Amino acid sequence: MASKTREVAIRSGVDPEEEPSVDWGWHQNFTKGLPIAAGLTGIILLLFMIGHSISWTEFLYMAIPALVCLIGAVAYPIYKRRSWRH
Repeated sequence: MASKTREVAIRSGVDPEEEPSVDWGWHQNFTKGLPIAAGLTGIILLLFMIGHSISWTEFLYMAIPALVCLIGAVAYPIYKRRSWRH
């Protein structure tokens, strides 16, 4: 129930006068978009290898970053879910 006092609600430890965006979310990490972007990048890099013959250099420059992106897309949410990180 709403009270009749005129007290200002403090939502976080940061003063909104110093950082006005603190209450509407710009101080959050890109937690959902980062794994999605990494996964899509890895898939696109793997799709580039379909359709034409490639050399070992092209394979290494597409497969290794693709694997790093896909592993990061899976590992990042697990890493962020750890209780000791919060």
